[in-house]
Amino acid sequence: MAPDNLSPRYVEPILGIVFDLDGTLILSHHDFGHMRRELIRIAERYGVVPGHLSVSEPIAHLIDQAHTELAGRSVPETTIFRMEAEIHKRIDDIEMEALPRTVPRPGATSLLGALQEKGYRLAVLTRSSEMFCRSALLKAGLDPYFAYLRTRSAPGPAKPSPEALRLLLHEMEVPPDRALLVGDHLLDAECGTRASIRFYGLLSEPPEESGMTVDRFQAVGAAAVARSLPELGRMLGVLPAEPPSPGSR
Repeated sequence: MAPDNLSPRYVEPILGIVFDLDGTLILSHHDFGHMRRELIRIAERYGVVPGHLSVSEPIAHLIDQAHTELAGRSVPETTIFRMEAEIHKRIDDIEMEALPRTVPRPGATSLLGALQEKGYRLAVLTRSSEMFCRSALLKAGLDPYFAYLRTRSAPGPAKPSPEALRLLLHEMEVPPDRALLVGDHLLDAECGTRASIRFYGLLSEPPEESGMTVDRFQAVGAAAVARSLPELGRMLGVLPAEPPSPGSR
């Protein structure tokens, strides 16, 4: 994942923090396997060769692969756009089924409250739909913290495109060298690295859910890795240090 520009230069203090949504701020227990299977089913109906798409790939990569394969066979753009629209509609439907199960990730409210109190500009960058993103933030009680968000429903590029992150930072009026992206997935790291934005990895809960580890995050350019949102708050200096365990010196 080579960055689009030269090595990033970061400036202190950080002024704005962009968060991934699912797995980072909320826990929604999406059925991603079902989403991928439905995506592949639709793509094959539009002409993608059966077996070319794997359910082990991230959804964003599957959509890109389907688009590239059909475009390479000179399938009309209007047909490809119809396929993508149908895929997104199906994913939207499956996504909304998870809303009743959606809860804030432990520590989200206290972290966001502390960041807001310190004057950070906060935003969400997600591949979820606009409807799910706003509904999930409302259900989790996190909507008051976010004046800015960009979803896959927004016009233009979506995460992990670096341009999606740059557009959001421009809207926030936060210089790229004073921004931070936080996420729990490889796609988040890819987005931040390609945009030359400082990126902090966040291990998922449970840790194995996203497949990311401290070593994997560091290998793809994470400037730091937190195991929880409270630990992230301590890294940023907005939450108090964890009290020592009994018997420790």
